[in-house]
Amino acid sequence: MKIYLNVIVTTEPPWYVAKCPDNSVCSQGKTIEEALDNLVEALELYFADASPDDLLGPLLPVFMTTVEVSLS
Repeated sequence: MKIYLNVIVTTEPPWYVAKCPDNSVCSQGKTIEEALDNLVEALELYFADASPDDLLGPLLPVFMTTVEVSLS
C-alpha cells in the first residue's frame, strides 16, 4: 500500500530539514534530495509497527494558508 503525505522542506544551514506535518515526523540532509530520502526512511519506520487501523485512521489535520503581515 502507498499513501501520499504532505512535506515541508526548510533550510537551517548547512542542513535541509524535511518535515511531515501530517504526523510530525522529520529528518534532515545536506541536500533537499537527501533530506527527502531520509524522511521517507523515517516515515517507513514510523509506520512499520502501525496496525491497519492506524494506517487508515485520521492523520493530524493540516491547514495551510497565507497571512498578510505589516512590517514597520
